[in-house]
Amino acid sequence: MSDYDEYLRKWRLILGQDAQGAEGGPELPARAAGMDAVLEALYNSDERKGGLGPSSPNVNRWLGDIRKYFPTDTVQLLQRDALERLGIQEMLLEPELLETIQPDVHLVGTLLTLKNVLPERSRETARLVVRRVVEEIEKQLRQPLLQAISGRKRQQVRNRRPRHSDIDWHQTIRVNLKHYQPDHRTVLPVQLRGQHRSRTGLKHVILLIDQSGSMATSVVYAGVLSCVLASLPSVRTHVVAFDTSVVDLTARLPDPLDLLFALQLGGGTDIGRALRYAEQLNVAPRDTVLILLSDLFEGGSIPNMMQSVRRLQHSGLTFLPLLALNDQGAPAYDQQVAALLTELGLKPFAATPKAFPELLAKALYGHA
Repeated sequence: MSDYDEYLRKWRLILGQDAQGAEGGPELPARAAGMDAVLEALYNSDERKGGLGPSSPNVNRWLGDIRKYFPTDTVQLLQRDALERLGIQEMLLEPELLETIQPDVHLVGTLLTLKNVLPERSRETARLVVRRVVEEIEKQLRQPLLQAISGRKRQQVRNRRPRHSDIDWHQTIRVNLKHYQPDHRTVLPVQLRGQHRSRTGLKHVILLIDQSGSMATSVVYAGVLSCVLASLPSVRTHVVAFDTSVVDLTARLPDPLDLLFALQLGGGTDIGRALRYAEQLNVAPRDTVLILLSDLFEGGSIPNMMQSVRRLQHSGLTFLPLLALNDQGAPAYDQQVAALLTELGLKPFAATPKAFPELLAKALYGHA
């Protein structure tokens, strides 16, 4: 590529797609094309359908994408411009305007991503917005989660597949009287009944949360649900957030607002590092459920990541690769990594927040 071509490409990026002209222009390489797309979405979105908007899921992905292409100082500049162009700053500075809108989970994801560049006098209002949405989510999901887990736990305590020493013979004889054999003067124990006994062993949930920008709405739901789990005496909960580093946020439980504002949405992704940290927490595999909430776009070594997956799987824990936790349907995810997990017998899946409680309860207490 000549110096002249490079010169044209730089000016093409500066001037935007409107400078392409009828005859076309210099072809942009993949990285430059990505930079062009995120700049167009911000600065020319008024003229294009599907541009950035305060309640658009595209905003959260865009906030993650800009970190791929620009250094930190440029990212902060773009975020500040996004605040103004999305109208978020004005909304947070005008309580009357705030009262006229209905904040949603997408807006919360955006605010959490932008929290470090919000003006000082806007931050308290942002917390009020996040609190309002979080309280509504918790109101909707707390009872379904508690009911699902307590119901599955009771079914397990009934123990319909008991070991010989755990058989309740009075109950077993009673339910099998219809199988009485007169010729042999005996009852066939077709259905076994176990002793009703409480289980003192704690269940352990390890939740690994991908902080990349595209996961913002899933992160909000996961944060709220993990705080509900932390309130259960029968479940020990660990919450670990990761991008290219790993941060254990368990100490922030069970306050969802405190937990969510401790997240740093929008960074890169190193799933393997998060899984290696989870291995250190895996002290009782048979009673442990590991939830990897990620779209699986691994920025680190995929072979190293898969080695950690195998070690965790062979330990005996229950591994749930959760691609998304939202109401938007099928997410964008790395199909290559998903296929590798499938080959190991795992089933990467997406779930709505309403469906998740029953899925988790089954993972914790089985299908009894």
